[in-house]
Amino acid sequence: MSANAIFFALPQTSSNIKQQLQGAKLDQHFLKTACSSCNMRELCMPIGLDTDDLKHFDKLVTKRPFVKRGSALFRAGDTFTALYAVRSGFLKTTVSSEDGQTQVTGFQMAGEIVGLDGIATDLHTCDAIALEDTEVCALPFERIEEVARDVKALQHHVHKIMSREIVREHGVMLMLGNMRAEERLAVFLLNLVQRLHARGFSSSDLILRMTREEIGSYLGLTLETVSRTFSKFAEDGMITVNQRQVHIQNPEALKKIVNHAPCH
Repeated sequence: MSANAIFFALPQTSSNIKQQLQGAKLDQHFLKTACSSCNMRELCMPIGLDTDDLKHFDKLVTKRPFVKRGSALFRAGDTFTALYAVRSGFLKTTVSSEDGQTQVTGFQMAGEIVGLDGIATDLHTCDAIALEDTEVCALPFERIEEVARDVKALQHHVHKIMSREIVREHGVMLMLGNMRAEERLAVFLLNLVQRLHARGFSSSDLILRMTREEIGSYLGLTLETVSRTFSKFAEDGMITVNQRQVHIQNPEALKKIVNHAPCH
């Protein structure tokens, strides 16, 4: 089994994601809200849009909510009105059972979309909680549908986002159903550092925004197992750990763990 086969739906991007769009002078309000001037646009927007299409996209974002660490962007049961593109910061999504058990279902970073869970019933079915101070772009879904009628690339892009979410969920199911603890944590670390690298960060160093307990909840492991597996990776020379700072010393060894995962 290839490690890439179970990486959780990475967004398409290019090497110059930090480059700002150059062009005519824009007023301050436009610069704050326009998709065309955002340095994350290559992560959450279709690639290759022309000027007219970009003007349509600039009408999508009406506000950019700021979510303080520990606060909710939305909660299960809230009315669904918009999708949210993470502009900066980090979120986790969680679901809760009737007996109060909470399960982490995902971690979202800059350039990724949250809120898809509300499309089916017009109600959100999970909580989206900020793991650090986070800014998001609110994309009213009614407006998305309106613009999609004129910009076919947007309609196709929304379909791709939904498809990525399905692929991600399949990857999680495969991981929880067939992988040992070492394989799950190796996949998690490789996926996380790859996603961060796509945003211009280091390909070997990362800071964990989530706790080990939250990692365990996502991976279906106990806190003790997560801590023990981190320690084993460190002892084997694959990573070094300093609190939440992780350095990937030997990514090939981590990939080897995943590639040797048995198929059932």
